[in-house]
Amino acid sequence: MVAQATTLRSTPTLWHTPASTRTETAAIARQIPLARIAAAALFALSSTAIAADTYIARDHVGDGIFTSGIEGPATGPDGALYVVNFGKDGTIGRVDADGKATLFLTLPEGSIGNGIRFGSDGAMYIADYPRHNILRVAPGSTAVSVFAHLPNAHQPNDIALAPDGTLYASDPNWAKPDEGQLWRIDREGKVQLLESGMGTTNGIEVSPDGKRLYVNESVQRNVWVYDLTDDGSLANKRLLIRFDDHGMDGMRCDADGNLYIARYDAGVIAVVSPDGRKIREVPLKGRKPSNVAFGGSDGRQVFVTLQDRGAVETFQADRPGREYGLRPSAKP
Repeated sequence: MVAQATTLRSTPTLWHTPASTRTETAAIARQIPLARIAAAALFALSSTAIAADTYIARDHVGDGIFTSGIEGPATGPDGALYVVNFGKDGTIGRVDADGKATLFLTLPEGSIGNGIRFGSDGAMYIADYPRHNILRVAPGSTAVSVFAHLPNAHQPNDIALAPDGTLYASDPNWAKPDEGQLWRIDREGKVQLLESGMGTTNGIEVSPDGKRLYVNESVQRNVWVYDLTDDGSLANKRLLIRFDDHGMDGMRCDADGNLYIARYDAGVIAVVSPDGRKIREVPLKGRKPSNVAFGGSDGRQVFVTLQDRGAVETFQADRPGREYGLRPSAKP
């Protein structure tokens, strides 16, 4: 989620919510029979066609199906995509493989969801920003309970789930962009404030090996990386990358640790390597991507929520996500 913030810096225009594939070429030996040459050529053409479809965005859910507060997205153990604010705020929608969206559940009165993650047991965790809670929905249920309350939080915005089951939450203050916070929520729901006095903390993610935490600041356009210690605390904070324009919102890692970052108002997903190199940008139809998630049968399908469209776009990546539902990420 991003919202309008006032600052003396040059800031992006932000919206306020309510409350290759690698192509390998090999020389063909002159003595290869013509039939084998023809077969190799056909294979090359097929591979090129497949590669041409990689990183090309298309619609998955059309305009206006979700509100302008669309966020969340996460692939559940059933392979469906779950997204907040279906039709109206305070709901969660379920999107099947064909892009058909239906109401999954309505949150308790006064609650509005933002980030969603699924635990290893299939439980759904939801950042409820108005009530400063992390909500939980048990596997096979639509009953909502409070898993953790974040005292003195501005709003839990996005959440990341570490391989050991620990949750981390970003906590921006949109009215005061230098008061962002970070929280840790252990497997029993005990909360710990990790850092305060940050920028507008927003997108948050853990590396595939669970040894790094990535956090971005939307207004300041920074992406920070921390080392995660054995007890879950943070160490060795350093700047991974800074962008010169536009904002940032949610982000996810692929199985190689590359970050897919929603570049709010830029209309792209930026793919950044673990050492801070921008690998590519994926153009979108919408301008205001709010978050990303991996899914599909092999984990290579990327879903993007768009606030200016109330829609979901999708494209195929060349690597699977580090997490997608309960499926283990594919081996490199």
